[in-house]
Amino acid sequence: MIKFHQLVWGLALAATALSLAACDDTTDNIGGSLIDNPDKLTVKADTFQLSTRTIMADSVIARNITGYLGRVKDPETGNYVTGDFMAQLHPPSNYQIAAADSILSRNDQGEIIADSCEILLVYNDFYGDSLAQMKLSAYEMGRPLEEGSVIYSNFNPALHGYLRQGGIKQERTYTLADQTRGAKYTNKAIAIRLDDAYTDKDGVSYNNYGTYLMRKYYASPEAFRNSYRFLHEISPGFFFKVTNGIGSMAYVTNAQLNIYFRSQINGKDSVTSTSLASTEEVLQTTTFSNDNNLLASLAAQTGCSYLKSPAGLFTEVTLPVDEIMRGHENDTLNTAKVTFPRINNTISSDFLLSAPTTVLILPLDELHTFFAENRIPDYKTSFTAAYSATVNGYTFNNISGLVNYMIKKRRAGQVDANWNKAVLVPISLATTTITGSSGTKITRVTKCSHDMSLSSTRLVGGPNNANQPILLSVIHSTFNGR
Repeated sequence: MIKFHQLVWGLALAATALSLAACDDTTDNIGGSLIDNPDKLTVKADTFQLSTRTIMADSVIARNITGYLGRVKDPETGNYVTGDFMAQLHPPSNYQIAAADSILSRNDQGEIIADSCEILLVYNDFYGDSLAQMKLSAYEMGRPLEEGSVIYSNFNPALHGYLRQGGIKQERTYTLADQTRGAKYTNKAIAIRLDDAYTDKDGVSYNNYGTYLMRKYYASPEAFRNSYRFLHEISPGFFFKVTNGIGSMAYVTNAQLNIYFRSQINGKDSVTSTSLASTEEVLQTTTFSNDNNLLASLAAQTGCSYLKSPAGLFTEVTLPVDEIMRGHENDTLNTAKVTFPRINNTISSDFLLSAPTTVLILPLDELHTFFAENRIPDYKTSFTAAYSATVNGYTFNNISGLVNYMIKKRRAGQVDANWNKAVLVPISLATTTITGSSGTKITRVTKCSHDMSLSSTRLVGGPNNANQPILLSVIHSTFNGR
């Protein structure tokens, strides 16, 4: 334990402790006692070393609405990351196609047909080389993933029997550089044609998938106005798998299925389209695979720790709770501040992964339940920190609630292998902004999920890094008269 006492800082700390201690529900009479005898307050500042190490994430709960499609290599660590994703389609509650008697596209028997059909994988950003040649296969799902299912990042629909045997399998070679759909479109999209002959699960044949959907609509329009019925009776969704290529990862915002046909509008023969798309009302999940052997070798390094997403590496933190308590059994722990400095990249590349934008610290034993139960940071035992270029790291200004939580476990005898361990996890936060009664804008976190974007960084620390220890600065206060 390293101790320091500086007069100027001590005065500032005393003021801080006073304001913090006033919120402690065990010190109801603090104000009066301080006025009567201010000398009763004692403030102590200490610094302790933390221990860190890298742990493998293996797989994480995936609740992001972005789909990741591609295969890339981290130029710094050499880790290969592959993203395949599944998308369900959602017909809006008022979904309609043109009146049947207005459809001009028909076969020789006079039956309604679609002239063409396509799926657009719309993406708003990507990582890597836009000229990298990639190849994917689009598969029709045989049954849907059910609403409320807990999906992990390593879940592969193909391995769990979700793909339809004999269903659609359409291959597509693409580069992200050639997917512009015209100047009026902000986003780009990978187009997958579904114009081949199609046979449904009942053995009925159609000239293409769009014709199948149109005839199903006219036979049962109600099934297109209810997501459950649509997924179970009409279209369970599609799985998109990268089968060749390396160098790009598209960030897909939604999958959009377009059907084109001719209809009569105001007496004119017009080309008409209707669309179905993946939305937040239905599932869109990504299947990630990493080079686990390489990740294991990175986790074994002792001179640093790692944060890597998606579903890659976390940093485990051991808090020296016994040392913090020693000599302060009757004191109040007011603040606990720690910075996890980042180690700069050692190579030069146009495709270096950026550091995670936001990280969460929470008890290691609560890692799974926190995300399984859709919790958000409560700033009692779970806290967030954003990457700061100023300190080149992540600063948690006050995690005293987390330390006090562990102190309570210690005193209650709830000591197991992880009782004093926390974990740093890359996360994504969804927020909403409301206007208060005074007109003040208030931003609130509405969702906290695992970060599924491509990110990677090394942190100072590790099991054998005594030359650059991570320091936890704490402030205790006590009243001599109590």
